[in-house]
Amino acid sequence: MSDCAGISAPEPVFAEPWHAQVFALTVHLNEAGRFTWGDWVQRFSATLKRHGLNRELDGGEDYFRAWLETLEQFLADDGTASRAEAEVMRSRWEEAYLSTPHGAPVHLRG
Repeated sequence: MSDCAGISAPEPVFAEPWHAQVFALTVHLNEAGRFTWGDWVQRFSATLKRHGLNRELDGGEDYFRAWLETLEQFLADDGTASRAEAEVMRSRWEEAYLSTPHGAPVHLRG
């Protein structure tokens, strides 16, 4: 879609919806004062460096998996959610996603 000046709309920044969601959640937690952005950058950089020791990173899916890993570690470190709790929630979401018909909203069951 173009505007009157002939400038086209930018391409989506995120390849997958969960990429945007984990990014937005991180920004929200930062804005709520849960951690400073400088602390986030330091930890995320360390995660990327650790992941990059074994293989070259492509900046796509591996980037957001590292982002999620860093966020989960923040939540574990501040006592919000342990690694075990995060894993349980991940499993519940995976089960819900896999059992949801294509195109339908995904809902967690009680």
